[in-house]
Amino acid sequence: MYLRIRVVPRSKQTEIKELAHNHLRVRVLSPPTDNRANKELVAILARYYNKPESSISIKKGLKSRDKLVEIQD
Repeated sequence: MYLRIRVVPRSKQTEIKELAHNHLRVRVLSPPTDNRANKELVAILARYYNKPESSISIKKGLKSRDKLVEIQD
């Protein structure tokens, strides 16, 4: 499954909001430096979809707020 995600780093709280089918906005606490926001995003999605972190990978947008994420079954 592929998801389009808009990440909002340095938020006051963690939140996942579904905007449309396969399109999410995820607020993370971490700053975008040293890949910390991406790591937190993967951890949040793993909990949300009840999957291991190893099954979630960022395919596009490692240095962008807009990302394409793959979740393997």
